[in-house]
Amino acid sequence: MPSIASIPQILELPKILDERGNLSFLESQVHVPFKIKRCYWIYDVPGGEFRGSHAFKEQHELIIALSGSFDAVIHDGVTEKRFSLSRSYYGLYLPPLSWRQLDNFSTNSLALVLSSHFYDEEDYVWDFEDFLRVKQK
Repeated sequence: MPSIASIPQILELPKILDERGNLSFLESQVHVPFKIKRCYWIYDVPGGEFRGSHAFKEQHELIIALSGSFDAVIHDGVTEKRFSLSRSYYGLYLPPLSWRQLDNFSTNSLALVLSSHFYDEEDYVWDFEDFLRVKQK
């Protein structure tokens, strides 16, 4: 199992190239550095809209562009970095306390999000100033 990193980063997922069509896959705690407890997907995002604008206190995530493309703007409490996701064999790993916003969705894009935790409203940090305060502790 890969070690859980403390910084947001792109993980390359396995891919099998075949003239009949390519295949990628992932396995919990093998290719993904956490046990997957939940997955959800984001789709049909209207042009100019964004998703996210929050952080999680405990939850780890892996975000994959299964179709189309979008950007993930990630803030670690000090710096902001933009990751462009457009290949289904790359996933963006986010450790806890990574402020994230998804934007710049292409037509028919599909974002798959794998999570280390079940849904828990108490795990969310919705206000950016609160996020910065929590990061300083």
